[in-house]
Amino acid sequence: MLSRNIIVGLLSFLTLIDLFGSQAILPQLTRAFDTDPASMGLAVNASTLGMAAAGLAVALFSRHIDRVRGIWLSLAFLAIPTTLLGVVDDLTLFTWLRVAQGALMATAFTLTMSYLAEECSAAEAAGAMAGYITGNVLSNLVGRLMAANFADWFGLSVSFWLFAVLNLAGALLAYLCLGQATARQADPNGPSVMEVWKIHLTNPRLQASFGLGFLILFIFLSVFTYVNFVLSAQPFGLTGPQLGMVYFVFLPAVFTTPLAGKMVATRGVYFAFLMSMGLAAAGLLALLTSSLVLLVAGLAAIGVGTFCAQAVVSGQIGAAATADRATASGLYLTSYYLGGLLGTAIIGTVFTAAGWAPVVYLLLLITLFSMIAAWPLRRAEPVAST
Repeated sequence: MLSRNIIVGLLSFLTLIDLFGSQAILPQLTRAFDTDPASMGLAVNASTLGMAAAGLAVALFSRHIDRVRGIWLSLAFLAIPTTLLGVVDDLTLFTWLRVAQGALMATAFTLTMSYLAEECSAAEAAGAMAGYITGNVLSNLVGRLMAANFADWFGLSVSFWLFAVLNLAGALLAYLCLGQATARQADPNGPSVMEVWKIHLTNPRLQASFGLGFLILFIFLSVFTYVNFVLSAQPFGLTGPQLGMVYFVFLPAVFTTPLAGKMVATRGVYFAFLMSMGLAAAGLLALLTSSLVLLVAGLAAIGVGTFCAQAVVSGQIGAAATADRATASGLYLTSYYLGGLLGTAIIGTVFTAAGWAPVVYLLLLITLFSMIAAWPLRRAEPVAST
């Protein structure tokens, strides 16, 4: 029997592969839909709008949702819009299908976070969440490689249809391998949904966590959406398959992200977050170079830093919440995905109007601000693994 951490890592991979694969073929999609980079970038990342909405919905109705059933049903239905993306030729319809994808991906993601928070101890949850983020890393790498190469070899449609098959594989994995969630009894004397929200939104650690999630995905999606246009233009001039090879920059994060949980256990959440985002800041500086080697190294540093930061922040949500952990997870992911949506919209406008260097400087300022905003996390003490 596979360990829980391996199962949730595979589940993450099969849940989020749709999110990232399309970003690798942005130049091809831009040409296919005869539009500009900012419009296509916003359409591809419209999935984050669906993700934010679904996170909010789960936060509202989590008490009534069976965790395991919700996960596998979300992934099964995810195959439908993924399949349809392979046949549409209208940008508006493409955008709404991406929103639908995002809603189903986020429902599975949020319920998985809730499942881990409710079924694991604090130390186990940190390790399991690191495993989940590691699967996220792999979905970035493999999804982009698959999309870039299959789109070049067989056309755009085949890429989407292959992802639909993987969605169904994720549904089957969740159905067969996730244990039965602990039955939850409603407390008639417990706080209402709005009271729970008030508790979470006035909790300093959760306030900081929601804001940091917003900034993490803002930075990550902004970089890895628009760097494709930089790399495909002169002086680099990379082709589709060559762009796919660049995504091996995510490989180091596969090995380093699990260490985030160990760093939290020994040095605490605040220290681990500062180290993670400090590395991302160094990577951003490397994006200003005209050297392909240094730029790729910078992308690798950003990948490691942001994935570790996501594992650090999301892994302590359950411990920081003093009521209804599922609602806290939903609110966190709503903020996280809103950051991705606004990031691609704002940075797309800056990129189109001013070019790459102003984008990098702006993202560097946001990264440094996130390190200041993380101050409330210093209250989270190290958790010794048992």
